[in-house]
Amino acid sequence: MSNTIYDVSNPKCPTQQVLDRVASKWTMLVILALSEERLRYSQLRGRLPAITQKVLTQTLRALERDGVVRRAVYDSVPPKTEYDLTPLGYSLAGAVAVVRSWAYNNMEDIAAARASYDRHARSSRLGAPSGSAESNTTDRRSRSS
Repeated sequence: MSNTIYDVSNPKCPTQQVLDRVASKWTMLVILALSEERLRYSQLRGRLPAITQKVLTQTLRALERDGVVRRAVYDSVPPKTEYDLTPLGYSLAGAVAVVRSWAYNNMEDIAAARASYDRHARSSRLGAPSGSAESNTTDRRSRSS
């Protein structure tokens, strides 16, 4: 452990790059898939049908560069390549699993909040009724201009 002090709110801090990588939907899904077992590229594609070949390749290379994923190439015909998590990757997989559980446990509340927000946004675009809080706020802004 070094004595380096990191500050994720500082745009020059390297932890922002790490957060960018970790917060990616595809990174999370790849890590979850590999946390279950070692997989070949085609098996990963099968587990993540919405990911493009290009994005999967980029994600795997970036995770390999960061030391999260290990790529093993076997000398065979055709060549066989497998991916699995490193110890660093498994330590991240635990955090990703917590985020997944949080999403599963809160999806109904999130869906309800989105529906409420969308209803409010729709009614705001259509024009708030006179006397509403939004209408009064708009009136105050226009009077102060």
